[in-house]
Amino acid sequence: MTEQEDGTAATRKPGETDEQFQDRLTLQSNISGIKRKIMVLSGKGGVGKSTIAVNLAMSLSLQGRDVGLMDVDFHGPSVPTLLGITELPPMQQEGRIPPAGYENLKVISIGFLLPRKEDAVIWRGPMKMGAVRQFLRDVEWGPLDYLVVDSPPGTGDEPLSVAQVLEKVDGAVIVTTPQELSVSDVRKSITFCHRLAVPVLGVVENMSGFACPKCGEVSHIFGEGGGKKMAGEMGVPFLGTIPMDPVMVKAGDEGKPFVYHYANSPAAKAMEEIADRVRGTLEGEETVTRKEEPAKADPKGETMKIAMPTAEGNLCLHFGHCQKFAVVEVDTGARKVLGTAWLDPPSHEPGALPKLLSSQGVHLVIAGGMGMRAQEFFKEFGVDVVVGATPGPPEEIAMDYLEGKLQTGNNICDH
Repeated sequence: MTEQEDGTAATRKPGETDEQFQDRLTLQSNISGIKRKIMVLSGKGGVGKSTIAVNLAMSLSLQGRDVGLMDVDFHGPSVPTLLGITELPPMQQEGRIPPAGYENLKVISIGFLLPRKEDAVIWRGPMKMGAVRQFLRDVEWGPLDYLVVDSPPGTGDEPLSVAQVLEKVDGAVIVTTPQELSVSDVRKSITFCHRLAVPVLGVVENMSGFACPKCGEVSHIFGEGGGKKMAGEMGVPFLGTIPMDPVMVKAGDEGKPFVYHYANSPAAKAMEEIADRVRGTLEGEETVTRKEEPAKADPKGETMKIAMPTAEGNLCLHFGHCQKFAVVEVDTGARKVLGTAWLDPPSHEPGALPKLLSSQGVHLVIAGGMGMRAQEFFKEFGVDVVVGATPGPPEEIAMDYLEGKLQTGNNICDH
């Protein structure tokens, strides 16, 4: 027996060689910092499973969780395309694979390792099992709150390998579309989970109706309610529906997760509610209530702080070009500037800037442009946002705002 990092003894399995035993210990050590493991499954292709997996992972990361996303759809790896990521970072340590992604979203996919995008992966079961093991053993996951695994359609080698190698999967999200052809195949995914003792977190019904952007009439192109009905018949939770939304297609083609870049779209709001339910189940909460906008003192007749991104001392149009944040304190009654403080921009982690400015007592941000997701973050922290301002000295812009003379144009960053 060998002692593991947690102090417990690791026992060799019957028939396991020394090499296999050490490989298993290395793998278990590498994923020991992962708290919860989720598989995203579907019994049928073409239901938007990878889109759901990507946006579920992104939603959880936007809720302040450290998330990993592992794409084991080896024959059709679409995660790199959906995230707009083309390659892995440079390897820093021999034998260790650095994941791609963002500050609190780490991503691995066979798509990063193919010489050309059009190359086909022609593997039998043992090679797929080996790739799953390598992703879990050699990728530098580090501590994670969640690992989301995007599996290919069906109940074949890849999801079976993941379930066997992880040994304990905390739950599965099952994706279907409303029509019976899809629902009947998805039932098999639920049976698969039951046989492998994987808890079913719930069913997501994707492509559930299309709302005409002109008249608003909803057409149920693929039928209605099939996923919810099936979940009830199979005795598993129903997580919610996601409508057919043109922004999902646009976001996928552009490599931009729609929950981040199109946060106000019906699809993004539905996906965030589903992520809330998943998080609530796994974190021991019956429901997860999204953070309400905190009560904010009316600044009328009081002092008020207005923040602006600046470059070379003037308001800059793009947040990404910001060198310093000017925080201008004003007397709203006397309509005068009391002083200006300068802050270094924080990391690009979602939510870091609203949290910082809120902690400084900022009431309002004036910017040239800001994405919708960023604006929602500021609202969650009780900070109002004005976009479309043109460059100029922060104090002058603050005075123009106080006097009702601030001129604004288009939001130059409206995605």
